[in-house]
Amino acid sequence: MFEPHRPLGREEICGPDAATRALSVTAVENDFVYKVYEYLAPVYDYTIGLGLHPGRLDAISRMRIRSGDRVLEVGVGTGVNLSLYPRDCAVTGVDLSSKMLEKARKRVIRKGLRNVRLAEMDAANLRFADHSFDLVYAPYVISVVPDPVAVTREMLRVCKPGGRIVILNHFRSDSRIGSWLERVISPFTLYLGFKSDLDLPAFLVQAELEPLSIEKVNIPRIWSLVTCAKS
Repeated sequence: MFEPHRPLGREEICGPDAATRALSVTAVENDFVYKVYEYLAPVYDYTIGLGLHPGRLDAISRMRIRSGDRVLEVGVGTGVNLSLYPRDCAVTGVDLSSKMLEKARKRVIRKGLRNVRLAEMDAANLRFADHSFDLVYAPYVISVVPDPVAVTREMLRVCKPGGRIVILNHFRSDSRIGSWLERVISPFTLYLGFKSDLDLPAFLVQAELEPLSIEKVNIPRIWSLVTCAKS
């Protein structure tokens, strides 16, 4: 069902420049991200959201969420994941876009999801206490935020010791040609809501993440499901 990501050797992950090299050739600000997703909100579910849904299904199935778990979804968008969670866990979803959240709230009411609460929030400044959640999940969001490392550190902060951090995202290709192409098109893919050239090894080092697994999802398998544990 899953194709494993190419194993990342120590030299590649912990190379001399991994801690300092730029994660992407493309810079972005919160205002731009907000405008993109406000624009995409009316059509997201039937376009980008539909195409990426298999990865969401795989991610939820791999999380092994337990009864009573507190789950935080960072970048909840229109709430397409919300009905996939077990009803006996408590789900909190946050997003920067008010229009995306408006659709998510309507979905919560329509589906009768009493275990879900939603809030408008910047992922780099989560308004939750330390160690609040058993599982923190970021689907298709790390490659669009201005500072992926800051967002991930916030995710780690609000995650309980022993809890899990799960990131579903597109990362730069391992192949030389693919990597070059993704760098070239990255400024344009921002208008679809993501950077195409996010550097996974550098991201893991700079965010101080130690993955338990990295698996390929979706078709084509150019998206990765990264599962980490908070020690």
